[in-house]
Amino acid sequence: MIEPVPEEIDKMEKEDNKSVEKIIEEGEKEGLVVKQEKEMTWSEKRAEREKKEQAEKLASWAPKTRIGKLVKEGKETDLDKVLDKEKKVLEPEIFDYLVKNIESDLILIGQAKGKFGGGKRRAWRQTQRKTKEGNILSFSAMAVVGNKKGYVGVGTGRAKETLPAREKAVRKAKINIIRINRSCAHFDCSCDEDHTVPFSVEGKSGSVRVKLIPAPQGTGLVVGDELKKVLRLAGISDVYGVSSGHTRTTFNAVKACFDALRKTREFKK
Repeated sequence: MIEPVPEEIDKMEKEDNKSVEKIIEEGEKEGLVVKQEKEMTWSEKRAEREKKEQAEKLASWAPKTRIGKLVKEGKETDLDKVLDKEKKVLEPEIFDYLVKNIESDLILIGQAKGKFGGGKRRAWRQTQRKTKEGNILSFSAMAVVGNKKGYVGVGTGRAKETLPAREKAVRKAKINIIRINRSCAHFDCSCDEDHTVPFSVEGKSGSVRVKLIPAPQGTGLVVGDELKKVLRLAGISDVYGVSSGHTRTTFNAVKACFDALRKTREFKK
C-alpha cells in the first residue's frame, strides 16, 4: 500500500476539522433560527387567533339598537357623529367596528395578601360575603380602553371569577368611550402636534381631585403610574398633574382623571 505523505495528512485533517466546524456552526444557526421561528410563530399564532375570535364575534353580532344596525349595515361610519348624538351607546361592538387599533389595559385596584400590609398591587380586588353556607368570593376589575388618538373609556366589572370580571370591565369601558380634545397649549412649546391637554382641567370623584395642566413637549406624564395608563391610551404624552384627597384609592383617582379628560370637550378649535 502507498502511504500518504505527512503534508497530505495534515491537509486532510485540517479539511476534516473545517467540515466538522461548519457542520456545528450550521447546526447552531439552524437551532437558533428554529427557536426564533417557534417564538415568532407562537406570537403570530396568538395574534391571529385573537383577530379571528374578534372577527367571528363581529360576524355573528346581531345588533339590537338602531345605531348598531346602521353601523353593521355600513350606513354609519363616523364615530364622532355617533357620540355627538348624545345618546348612550349600549353595544360595545359598535366601537369595535368604528375605532381602529383599540387597546386595553387593567388598572391595579386590588392588593395581594402580604405580611404587615406589604402586599403587592394587583388588578383584581377580592371581596367576600358571609352566608350560612360560608364565604362567597367575588372579584372586581377596572379596565381602560383607547386608540391613542383622542378616544378613551373606563369601566368596571365584577364576577365570581377573574376572567369574566375582566371581560365585563372591558365591555363597559368600550361603552363609556368619549372623545377628548388635545393640542399644544403650553407657552414654552410651539410645535404643531396634539400632545397635551388644551387648558387646565380638574376632575373629581369621591374625595380625590385631579388637575391636569398643559406641559411642553418632552416633559412626559408627571402623574401617578395608574393615571399614566389612562393618559397614554387617550393619546396624551406630556402633562403636569396635581392631585389631592385620598389618592391611594386608585378607583377614585382614575375616575377623577377620566372626569378631567371629559372636560376638555369644553374647548373648541
